[in-house]
Amino acid sequence: TSSETGVLLCQGCRAAGRCRMGLLRETQRDDDVVVSDLVCPRDHEGGPNVAHGGWTAGMLDELVGHAVLVRGDFAVTGTLEVIFHKPMPIEVPLIGTARIDGEEGRRAFVSARIELARNGALLASAKAILVKRPADHFQRHEAWLATQGEQ
Repeated sequence: TSSETGVLLCQGCRAAGRCRMGLLRETQRDDDVVVSDLVCPRDHEGGPNVAHGGWTAGMLDELVGHAVLVRGDFAVTGTLEVIFHKPMPIEVPLIGTARIDGEEGRRAFVSARIELARNGALLASAKAILVKRPADHFQRHEAWLATQGEQ
C-alpha cells in the first residue's frame, strides 16, 4: 500500500496513510535510484535539534528496503552498516537516495544516503544486504514464535 505521495507504507503506517518516520515522497528515477524527500520529526529528537541516531539508522533501513520493494520484490534486512557523517537536523528538508548495487541469489546489496536538501551535504550513509523472502514470511514467523513458549 502506498501513500498519496507514492511512499510505500509499512504495516504500522498504513492506518495513518502516511510514513510516521518522516518519509514524505518517493520516486524511482530512470537509473533505478529511489529518491525520497524526508524530514526528521521533532518527536525523534536525540540531542538539541538533532535526530536520534536510531531515527537515522531506521530511515536508512527504510530507504534500502524501498530500493528492493519498488521493483516488486519482498526482502528483509540481513545486515545494515550505518556511517554517521554529520549530525542529522530535525525539521529540515532532507533527500534520501537508495540503489541496488548488485545481486547474488536471494541477496541484494543496497546502498543509501541522506543529504541536506538545500546543498547536498552528506549526513549519513549505509550499505545493506537484503534477503529476498517468500510472501508467507511473516506468517511463518508468527508460527515459529508461537512455538517459543510464553515469557
